[in-house]
Amino acid sequence: MTTAKKVWIGVGIVVVIIVIWLVASYNGLVSMKETATSQWQQVETQYQRRLDLIPNLVESVKGVMKQEQTIFTELANARASYAGAQTLNDKAVAAGQVESSLGRLLAVVENYPTLKSSDNVQNLMTQLEGTENRVSVERQRFNDDVKAYEVSIKTFPRSVIASMFGFTDIQYFQAAAGAEVAPQVKF
Repeated sequence: MTTAKKVWIGVGIVVVIIVIWLVASYNGLVSMKETATSQWQQVETQYQRRLDLIPNLVESVKGVMKQEQTIFTELANARASYAGAQTLNDKAVAAGQVESSLGRLLAVVENYPTLKSSDNVQNLMTQLEGTENRVSVERQRFNDDVKAYEVSIKTFPRSVIASMFGFTDIQYFQAAAGAEVAPQVKF
């Protein structure tokens, strides 16, 4: 075998290795992005469960709390805002509005002894509490998946492939501004 043939075989092997690495890296990035997207769907599933429970809680509470109509209106508007949100960021902001309004409603329920003693209201609040825990877990999983994806597209050498094929950032879920402040209800 001549030296030229050996060089061409060596070059061919290097090219094959590079192509295999490119394909594996690309497929890995696609998989990570889809994992994060799928996890966001889990977050939305829990949001939907929450949104489905809210009208039942509101109806259970409405009869006793006619004077708290503004909270019911805020909740209805927040639910509509979430339903109309198109992007992940818009949905996260709308979910924050739902949480804020829901927090005010729950604070009101805590201040009404007749509501606290209602089995229907207690059952709905327990379901809502469980849903809030699920939302929290799914958000954390989403952020974990986004972190893995972000690290992958930003570290060399995958960053080169990510930029070549248009892999872009996915936004982490962040709490809405003011979420750290507990709602206050004044009578």
